[in-house]
Amino acid sequence: MLDRDGFRPNVGIILLNQKNQVFWGKRIRTHSWQFPQGGIDRGESPEQAMFRELHEEVGLQPDHVRIVARTRDWLRYEVPDRYIRRDARGHYKGQKQIWYLLQLVKPDWNLNLRATDHPEFDAWRWNDYWVPLDVVVEFKRGVYEMALSELARFLPRQDARNRYLRSGGPRHRDSPDLVPGQPADLELPPGASFDPDPHQHWRG
Repeated sequence: MLDRDGFRPNVGIILLNQKNQVFWGKRIRTHSWQFPQGGIDRGESPEQAMFRELHEEVGLQPDHVRIVARTRDWLRYEVPDRYIRRDARGHYKGQKQIWYLLQLVKPDWNLNLRATDHPEFDAWRWNDYWVPLDVVVEFKRGVYEMALSELARFLPRQDARNRYLRSGGPRHRDSPDLVPGQPADLELPPGASFDPDPHQHWRG
């Protein structure tokens, strides 16, 4: 489904944990990392498409998250010809996206990269909000920067307990505020592996 300018309607998802870190997924069999995203089917609203993609790509249900904010309007990027099927060239130009900022309200072991038979990611990690855009495929970087910038002002405020944990206070194994970026505290969903430094593989 394309608009008259050749852009396919699409949704993007920035998923936060309780530390305001973002879900960062490695595209299957590649070294590029990205946020969950997917097309809007005919008859779907952007919100309906977002919840469908959320389940298909990371295995979450609507009750696992809360919607914090969304972009006001479409953000567009063009796809280079070499990434477009020959039969679509001249018609398809790229994506126009509505971006959603979500917060995970359940433990991150609910994440499941194998929720469908066609997984998009083969690894994931939590990353600081301002993700390293050099590991994103080049033609998407501008949209990522626009989405992160527009939605940054809606980031939930951190409570005192979270600040205490970040400053090196004691942690308990059963605490919901564990920092999953540290291997000792990390719990991965089914089918996932942890890559502590995506830059190393990308730049190598």
